[in-house]
Amino acid sequence: MARDDTLYSESLSGRSVVSLSGDGDEQEAFLQSLVTNDVSGAGPDALVYAALLTPQGKYLSDFLVRRTADGDFRLDVATSLVADLVKRLTMYRLRRPVEIIHAPADVTAYWGGDPGIGLRDPRHPDLGWRAYAPPQRASESGDYDLHRLKLGIPESAVDLLVGDSYVLEADFERLSGVDFRKGCYVGQEIVARMKFKTELRKGLRPVAVTGTAPPMTPLFAEDGKSAGTLLSNRNGHGLAYLRFDRAGAPMVDAAQTVKVTQQ
Repeated sequence: MARDDTLYSESLSGRSVVSLSGDGDEQEAFLQSLVTNDVSGAGPDALVYAALLTPQGKYLSDFLVRRTADGDFRLDVATSLVADLVKRLTMYRLRRPVEIIHAPADVTAYWGGDPGIGLRDPRHPDLGWRAYAPPQRASESGDYDLHRLKLGIPESAVDLLVGDSYVLEADFERLSGVDFRKGCYVGQEIVARMKFKTELRKGLRPVAVTGTAPPMTPLFAEDGKSAGTLLSNRNGHGLAYLRFDRAGAPMVDAAQTVKVTQQ
């Protein structure tokens, strides 16, 4: 199939930005002690994907981290999660000279052709770019939600369940969202144990879907045993949280009106 180099864009209304300010070294040390990835790689031209976890290693929020030319950090996060993220960062700040605020911001996604602006999204080579401004390039109106589903990219608080998901089961290693060499952070011990001492038996996977079903639809194997849960899905593409030992054959919902196949 020929590659589509058409430039598409969509203004992402469901995103917000958490702004940090103060001493730049303190900001970096603060985030390094908390999140799953090495934020030293974030810059004016580079995004880093990371998450904040509970001490038990469960997902609280995920975000794309950049650093301004002035050395301040910005966290691009789902609006539905921003209030809790600010609250938790403020709690962990203690006496550090770092200010944390929720700052309204425009976020535009570009994909397909090269827009010549924005920062590459590190989660997938074909996911595209993010610019922190209204659309500024002539482009076709795109469907970003369908685009990310085709690439198997989970959506915050929809495919990633707050207080329930483990980031390795949520495919964060494939999405470049975790660094195993950066040192301690909240929940790091659990993540390291799952990486080095256990074999994952469940996890988030892209699926092909025949029919439609709402997120959190239970899935069943051919023998009727529970095989997982269908999450977001549209136009034949979706994500599902699967038991790998039961996901080898097509799965169905309880009414057997939806068929799901792991890709």
